[in-house]
Amino acid sequence: MRTGVEFTVSAEQRRQLEAIAADGNSRQKHAWRARIILLSDDGFGTMAIAAKAGVSSKATVWRWQRRFMEEGVEGLLRDKTRKPGKPPTPKETVRKVVETALSAPPAGETHWTLRALAAVVGLAASTVRLILARHKIALHRWRHFKISTDP
Repeated sequence: MRTGVEFTVSAEQRRQLEAIAADGNSRQKHAWRARIILLSDDGFGTMAIAAKAGVSSKATVWRWQRRFMEEGVEGLLRDKTRKPGKPPTPKETVRKVVETALSAPPAGETHWTLRALAAVVGLAASTVRLILARHKIALHRWRHFKISTDP
């Protein structure tokens, strides 16, 4: 086992871990976490544990050994919280994108392009694409009235 990570599995903990690993209804991530600890307690090395538990890296084995050492069986049954992803685009910015897309295109152009609209509002083209799709706006379908010069 890695330096600084030392734990002993009590008889009660071993019974709980074996039950988790053997239960066909338990989540697979819980089952392989339990197997990692059981194999660690049996004295297997890190690479052998990774191979037998079906995980791909030593870091995974180390992570769950440390979590078990710090929190016990309960620590294996929950995931740590993560930071949320990118914050949503502010409503004012979305409104600006929609209003600009519905306005007349730049001089000399027949319609807005995604990149031109993104440059005007100062957002990434991918963000503008998501906003337009959410509002069901198709830039190439900009409609306007044109008086025909055909006799």
